[in-house]
Amino acid sequence: MYTLRVEGAFEAAHRVVNYPGKCDRLHGHNWVVEATFQGRELDDLGMLIDFKIAKRALAAILDDFDHYYLNDFPPFNAGVNPTAENLARIIFERLAAREEVAVSPAELAALTVWESPKSSVTYTKD
Repeated sequence: MYTLRVEGAFEAAHRVVNYPGKCDRLHGHNWVVEATFQGRELDDLGMLIDFKIAKRALAAILDDFDHYYLNDFPPFNAGVNPTAENLARIIFERLAAREEVAVSPAELAALTVWESPKSSVTYTKD
């Protein structure tokens, strides 16, 4: 089994609605996102997924969030709280659905969102 990881980042503000503390107030993070791909098969070049393709796909997703107030951004503006947990799931689903990821022999196995150097959450498909 091969495991490949790529990292990206974006800056955005949010507030965790109804949180009983400071996180209910507007604040921002320098979010770091790590995508983990796994697979047993390699392509004709001997790659699970080209690092360049994986990084570009992740960057395209993250660019949609960069410098936004996440609470105004779908689906957070429809009642989904913009927690790190929900952000990890949403980024995972969007990245897994990208054509360049779907056609590779790699499977998106996990998506980790760091909201600070000491706090992260990982979402996996199962």
